Amino acid sequence: MTAPHQIPDLFALSEIHGPVVRPGERAYADEVTGFNLASLHTPDVAIGATGPDDIVTAMRWAHATHTPVAVQATGHGANFPIEHGLLINTSRMTDVHVDPTTRTATIFAGAKWSHVMAAAAPHGLAGLCGTSTDAGVVGYALGGGLPVLGRAYGYAADLVRSFQVVTPDGHLREADPRHEPELFWALRGGKGNVGIVTSLVTELLPLPRLYGGGIHCHADHTETLLRTWTEWTHTVPDEMCSMFSVLRLPPIPQIPEPLRGGFWARVAIAWPGDPAEGQALIAPLREAAPVAVDTVEEMDHAALDRIHMEPQDPLPARESCMLLRDLSPDAVDTFLAQVGPAAGADHPLLIASLRHMGGALSRPTAVEDAVCSRDAGYFMESVGIMPAPPVAEAVERATRRLYTAMAPYGTGRTMVNIHGTPGDEQDRARAWTPEVYARLRHDKATYDPDNLLRYGHAVTPA
Repeated sequence: MTAPHQIPDLFALSEIHGPVVRPGERAYADEVTGFNLASLHTPDVAIGATGPDDIVTAMRWAHATHTPVAVQATGHGANFPIEHGLLINTSRMTDVHVDPTTRTATIFAGAKWSHVMAAAAPHGLAGLCGTSTDAGVVGYALGGGLPVLGRAYGYAADLVRSFQVVTPDGHLREADPRHEPELFWALRGGKGNVGIVTSLVTELLPLPRLYGGGIHCHADHTETLLRTWTEWTHTVPDEMCSMFSVLRLPPIPQIPEPLRGGFWARVAIAWPGDPAEGQALIAPLREAAPVAVDTVEEMDHAALDRIHMEPQDPLPARESCMLLRDLSPDAVDTFLAQVGPAAGADHPLLIASLRHMGGALSRPTAVEDAVCSRDAGYFMESVGIMPAPPVAEAVERATRRLYTAMAPYGTGRTMVNIHGTPGDEQDRARAWTPEVYARLRHDKATYDPDNLLRYGHAVTPA
């Protein structure tokens, strides 16, 4: 590994078309800052890649100088501060090319889901986006990608047809089921452990509209709404996608009225079928408790952000997750004790959620991948905002308490994209089964034996 602040000569990087910056230079902060401000990056050098050639040049230099490398597009998943080494910023690579005949899109490394939605919507098509269209497509897909409509259509990685990727030896490769099949396997669910993706080709859905939004009740009705939702999830068809959340929303302008500053229980709904059928299906939720705010309606797929209403501005966040086997009455009791009204309105977790899994999320793909969450019945995630040390410490304590209490109901695994700050190797391995983790370590040794891609949720070479 290159010693901190002793980066070798940068002359080879002069061929890069984008900026090449060091600490103290004017553009440095712009290149290294991502969406999650809790992780402040301090690489020894950062480049702003403008295309695959820049990434090839950067990786060849890193390989020759044994410099560790990290990559960032939007920084939504930046749960680990990058110190020293080289940071490749792909945020300028936002091209999206839609082929309406094959219903596919070629998506470059820095594109957000909002770019894909804008390009696909004129053709009546849409992508398998997560809860925010502001997130980057490539990083999301590399971690499997848990879509809002996951129960109906599966993981985002399931629809990826091919990748263009630069491996740590500086070679630009095409990976699909026929060419480089092992590399293709590792990229779908194995995160960025074997290379830096410059673009991918994915299938699109012929789904211009959907029925979705949120049913919000005041926090006093949290238990009633949660127990009703839990029983309701046992009865709904696979295409009904939903998530229960406890929301303690700060009084900031980014949150719309009348939710701003409130303490709420919410069920978020996404239904790709007939709106009238969807309305009939969610009737038990609307009848469970007094509804204060109801935003469920038919909408354009490109307006999907209105379902979960996630923040669109950068902020310092601590997120974590856990896969659950099921939601037994004891599990519901434990969740309520930790984050329900009894925990107080000033509880430090902004959001604590339970997502209904199953459906297409539980079915194996035609082409094997490294996604290891298909056996989960539910998925728990949490987010805390950490603007200052006292609050950050409170968020950490609350996060630990919640996941320790819920551990008896979990599968023992997490999802790599929402795992949170990666710990030691045993902790990072929880994103995969032991068999898949061992295979990823073998692939890491094949494609990145020097462990150049060692930042973030990294796998150790076998």
